[in-house]
Amino acid sequence: MCVRSGTVSVMRNVLFAGAARVVRQCASSPLLIAMTNSTDLLGQLRREWRRLGCSSDARVALALLVDRHGDLGLDHMCDLTDVVAALEARSGRHVLERAAIVQALLEESGHPLLRRTLLQTMLPGIVSVCRQLRFGDGIIRDPSDTVAMAVGLASELMVDWAGQSRQYAAPDLLSALRGRLRRWLLKEKEAMRSLSAYDQHDDPAMATSPLEARLASYRGSQYDRMARLTYARVFEGRSLRELARDDHSAPSSLQAELQHFAIRFLI
Repeated sequence: MCVRSGTVSVMRNVLFAGAARVVRQCASSPLLIAMTNSTDLLGQLRREWRRLGCSSDARVALALLVDRHGDLGLDHMCDLTDVVAALEARSGRHVLERAAIVQALLEESGHPLLRRTLLQTMLPGIVSVCRQLRFGDGIIRDPSDTVAMAVGLASELMVDWAGQSRQYAAPDLLSALRGRLRRWLLKEKEAMRSLSAYDQHDDPAMATSPLEARLASYRGSQYDRMARLTYARVFEGRSLRELARDDHSAPSSLQAELQHFAIRFLI
């Protein structure tokens, strides 16, 4: 990167370039494309859910939920798609009943499939939060990038709050998401100002680059998983689908997590 005199150190410049490359790799995947009526991240998540929600693992996860929360009236359901359907306004369940189910899902969101169930039912609310913030208009070029980040932040919140019992879990999650997404947008706005001082080049990350050192610094920490996956994506060139398969996660969700990690911790 070419730096104007009197700005920042060479180390920070290389980190910006490397982290930007991570974001571009995550965002360039076919799973994160322009939001249209036919193909978008939300559509990918919904199609993915139709497969995950009725899988044998989903039935096992439902049995766990029923066993721990027998008072919710879920014992007649077949799989997790029935749980999501029960949380829709037209399901006929009282609003307090639906709130109790969401509360239970948050308590059990340490389980990957139950967390995915909570994420699926929260998607309309997540989009509503993005709409309130105008999808980052004037800061983020593509609205789908804002939605992808919001999905990643929501997933992170669910991990952070796993095990908590919140009577108003859905409003609490959306309120916290709004704050985190707003802070991210402000950070992006500031990054735009900072990056305007540089000529950006898409140089390949070198084996001895500061980006590799930054990723190594997260090994053994709470971000070890994301550091390993980012390394594999950038330095080993492994595909998103391959990483998601080995990680036992959904490609769309993993993509949003990688992009969020790169923007939050590598830039």
